[in-house]
This record gives sequence, structure tokens and C-alpha cells, in this order.
Amino acid sequence: MTDIERNLGEQPLAAIMETAEIKSHDLVAASTEHITHKMVSRACKGRRLTGNVQHKILRALCKHTGTGYALSDLFNY
Repeated sequence: MTDIERNLGEQPLAAIMETAEIKSHDLVAASTEHITHKMVSRACKGRRLTGNVQHKILRALCKHTGTGYALSDLFNY
């Protein structure tokens, strides 16, 4: 059995949010789906997320900023 690395270091999402002065609450408020502050925090810190949660974060960021990011722009795993 191989161990999966779950903590992958700070993700590009954190830099995007910092540059654009976006807080995790902004993404939670922008989302029409169920995302939590904890999900956003884990995404920024590099905790491995499911594809479903990654897509929710992506859609919330795109809706809040009005830009078209891809998953590869936000996550490096």
C-alpha cells in the first residue's frame, strides 16, 4: 500500500487570492454551491482535495472575479 501525500504546500490559489485581495469569505459568499471557509483554507494550504471540491472553489473564484481560470491555475497537483 502506498501512502498518498496529503499536504502539498501552498497552492497558486493562495497567491491569486492575495494579489486580488480576496478573502475566503468572498469565495464562500460568491458560491451558489455549498463551500465552507474550511474548504477554501485547505485549498490554499495545499491539503489534497477531491475533484468535486476543487471545481466548486474554481467556480466560486471565477464568479467572484469574473475571469476564466482553469484548475491548473489554482492547484499544482
